Amino acid sequence: MQEYELKILDRYALNVKSTRRVRGAFFCEAEEGLFLLKEAGISEKRADALYKLGEMLIAAGYRGIDQLKPNVEGGLVTVSEEGGRYLLKRWFSARECDARRTRELMMGAKNLARLHLLMREPTDGVTMQDESLKQIYERHNRELRKVRSFVRSRRTKDEFELRFLQEYEGLYQWAEIAMEVLLESRCEELYQDSLRERVMVHGEYNYHNILICTDGIATTNFEKFRIHVQMEDFYYFLRKTMEKHEWDARLFDHMMNAYSAICPVTDREMEYLKARFIYPEKFWKIAGSYYKSNKAWTSVKNVEKFQMSVSQMKEKEKLLEEIFGFHR
Repeated sequence: MQEYELKILDRYALNVKSTRRVRGAFFCEAEEGLFLLKEAGISEKRADALYKLGEMLIAAGYRGIDQLKPNVEGGLVTVSEEGGRYLLKRWFSARECDARRTRELMMGAKNLARLHLLMREPTDGVTMQDESLKQIYERHNRELRKVRSFVRSRRTKDEFELRFLQEYEGLYQWAEIAMEVLLESRCEELYQDSLRERVMVHGEYNYHNILICTDGIATTNFEKFRIHVQMEDFYYFLRKTMEKHEWDARLFDHMMNAYSAICPVTDREMEYLKARFIYPEKFWKIAGSYYKSNKAWTSVKNVEKFQMSVSQMKEKEKLLEEIFGFHR
């Protein structure tokens, strides 16, 4: 460990025994337990809100979180002599949830449901989602049309651009259908109720942020928590899982049942999930990535990702029919 990082640890009331570098951070084993030192990607104000969320969850009986530890001055963000900004978090001797193990995915779904029930208590300093799903889809669709216009204007087109134009109409239809389904649903009502009731989401709930411990489960990296529709968390977790399991409707159903057993899913929330899964999100992301990239050269990997997004929409169509009774 670098000397300046050791100096940062001196700013905490810890009896450090050993340290070791991990992916973008440092593990710190102390007499007081295991901790993780990492660069702070958030403001002091945001760190304070994050700390209050942790205190609220711990007080409610959910102790499996990477709660921030204040330094000896009482601050949550510690600034080094070189100007680096750091957070120290409680950590766990555990491994990440294995997305290939159905049992652990079920544990993850149940864990999210428990968190969602607890995160319906308003917390000071939490930010609010500033866009509704309708606004997000409108923006995404504008961006897709913009990319298409740009690609069309290119005099010489590479393999990615040719395939993009070839598949564009079929994939963009999915985006339009998602908007139609959204407008016919009660998703806007659900969104407004979520804002009014100040229910919170984790913001990045996936298997990397779920730790399997010997005595249960822990959830980490709440930095993106905010007020929003809680199904957004579940959608994100389900989508990341389905992409790895070839849109297995049976697994989807099992995860839904695991979540619903603790936190029942309403008809409005099912409508929200339906509108989310219909949208060709992977297509939009790849189009955006291409548009921001160096257009002089498109990697083979981008072409492969694009082809994957096309095949995934076909696989996803079967899931939409089986789970939501949706027919294009």
